[in-house]
Order: sequence, then structure tokens, then C-alpha cells
Amino acid sequence: MTGNRVLLVSAMLTLAAGTFVFRLVGPLLRSRVEFPPLARRLLESAAVVLLTALVATTALTQGHDFAGYARPAGVAVGGLLAWRKAPILVVVIAAAATTALLRLAP
Repeated sequence: MTGNRVLLVSAMLTLAAGTFVFRLVGPLLRSRVEFPPLARRLLESAAVVLLTALVATTALTQGHDFAGYARPAGVAVGGLLAWRKAPILVVVIAAAATTALLRLAP
């Protein structure tokens, strides 16, 4: 049992150190590494595409099945309010209320 704890703690420390090094290297190398304009545009687009895919996957599925219509509707209401620059508390409450009301509807 002690061996498992040592392994777990050493794995956590290794991951923490690696994360810290990655976060430190970014600002240190920012002035030394120059991406071509095409690569910059592709990286910016990739971030948007990945975020959109994450939102779509989370909003539309639960496990391997369709999550129903309430969750996507709540995400859509929250996204619309966030796009309109509503306060975050309003966004969260409106999205949760939309989802809850649609789940209560027969």
C-alpha cells in the first residue's frame, strides 16, 4: 500500500513540475520564437474549433447518448447572453433556469 502512495505522489509531483516548466517556458521563449502569419492564423482558428467541439460534445451528449433538448437549449441561452455581454451571474442563472424549466416540461 505504501508503494502505491509513493508512486502516486511522485507522479503528481512530476506532472506538477512539467506543468510549471511548460508555463514558464512560454513567456521566456515568446520573444525568441516567431511563427509565420499563416501558422498564427491556423493556431487561432484551431483554438476556436477545439473550444466549439468541446462545447458541442458536452452540450449534446451524455455518455454515448443524446442528452435531450434541455441541455443544448440552456447552453444556447447562456451562449447568447454571453455573446451579448451579460454579467456572468445572469448567464449562469438563465442557462440553468432554461435547462431546468425544459426538463420539468412534459
